[in-house]
Amino acid sequence: MMKVDYNSTISIQYKLSLEDGTEVESNFEDEPLELTIGDKTLTDGMEDALIGLKTGETIKATLSPEQAYGYPNEENIHNIPIEDFPDDMPPEVGQVIAFDAPTDGDEILGTIIEVNNTEVQVDFSHPLAGRTLIFEAEIKSINMEENQ
Repeated sequence: MMKVDYNSTISIQYKLSLEDGTEVESNFEDEPLELTIGDKTLTDGMEDALIGLKTGETIKATLSPEQAYGYPNEENIHNIPIEDFPDDMPPEVGQVIAFDAPTDGDEILGTIIEVNNTEVQVDFSHPLAGRTLIFEAEIKSINMEENQ
């Protein structure tokens, strides 16, 4: 029976939770996620947890920040004038907001870490950076990529 290996194309059901059990993301109620191990859809730690599993097997792994989304980076913290925020949506510490990236217009998530009368301090590190996560997954199917 095939096992998950590097370059395997797999479909999985998965759930990410915080250590306190708060669910962050899950597709157990939706269609399985299809991905190729190594394509960076998942973090290296998540991929490593799947290596060696067979179809139908499950995993529950505790991922350190290094295995998940790393740590917040001080270079990702920026001050934005408070008047740039709409009046009907006042910024609050802890909010995660999608901003337009300055270079390409894609959306980038930022977490508000401080608000004062003139500026809002936003951390554009991944919202889960610095967090230990619980990764649960079930392998639904495995297909090996052809080596070319």
